Amino acid sequence: MRLDLLAALSGAMIALQARANGELSHRLDNGLQAALVSFGSGLIIIFVITLFNSKIKEGIKKLRQSVDNKEIARWKLFAGALGGSFVAIQSQIVPLIGVAIFSVASIAGQTAMSLIVDRIGLTGGGKKLISPRRVLAAFLTVVAVLVSVLDRIDAKNLSMFAVIVGVIGGAIVGVQRALNGQINEHSQQSFTTSLVNFTTGTVFLLILIVVGLILDGNELSALPSGPWWIYTGGIIGVIYIAFTSTIVQHLGVLTFTLFSVGGQLVASLVIDLISPTDGVSVSAYLVTGIVMTYAGVVVGGVGNQRVRK
Repeated sequence: MRLDLLAALSGAMIALQARANGELSHRLDNGLQAALVSFGSGLIIIFVITLFNSKIKEGIKKLRQSVDNKEIARWKLFAGALGGSFVAIQSQIVPLIGVAIFSVASIAGQTAMSLIVDRIGLTGGGKKLISPRRVLAAFLTVVAVLVSVLDRIDAKNLSMFAVIVGVIGGAIVGVQRALNGQINEHSQQSFTTSLVNFTTGTVFLLILIVVGLILDGNELSALPSGPWWIYTGGIIGVIYIAFTSTIVQHLGVLTFTLFSVGGQLVASLVIDLISPTDGVSVSAYLVTGIVMTYAGVVVGGVGNQRVRK
């Protein structure tokens, strides 16, 4: 399958995971706990797979050798903690500015950071030029997301500080994707990258929750009995990280982000048609945003523009 289609599919996974985790968070009334359940279940799944998969174990050995030989810095293995950081930011900022504006802010941060990490070659797949065409493509993508949620934005009590933090959260995701590309380059096994991510991400979220329990004295909520699909966030995350850690090496973070956002918007449209959440309806704004996103992909081009040495 073509890498651009896989990138779009990974974007669709984001929408599916958001729907599952969002519903779980709603029923628990605790965003961090829902994130821990998602990360923790993903860690259990990938750990069990590792026990019976020699290729993942070999990937762990290769990654350990790369660390010992100083071919990859040890700190880069904590990419999963960046994912946990994004979830932590999301759980705090969304109640302040809403999902719509947070989505716009975070994707703006992802797209802007994608330009930077591609230019410095943080993905491990080589440096890529920041051409006017690529900047225009990134700009169109941000505008497309803005248009897609235009009918849902209420700016009466908008906190610009919260919006800026949302942008920072998106930038963190851009860096995480780049680091996962490097981890995957050394492990040569995408599910090894998933294992590393879910281990560090779960530990990070667990620390946050324990600190919160100590400081606030709140108790954890009992897990709801169903529906079953609210617990699929973990397995979706395992597949998503395995996909992205491989694809981003070849497409670059920016091109991957463009296709991923397109897939995310299309999947969101389908989800809203089949299983809408309360207060959500499909509008002409969302459809227009999808069209504009793919226009951004065409403008940006799908080729890898590498810096000549």
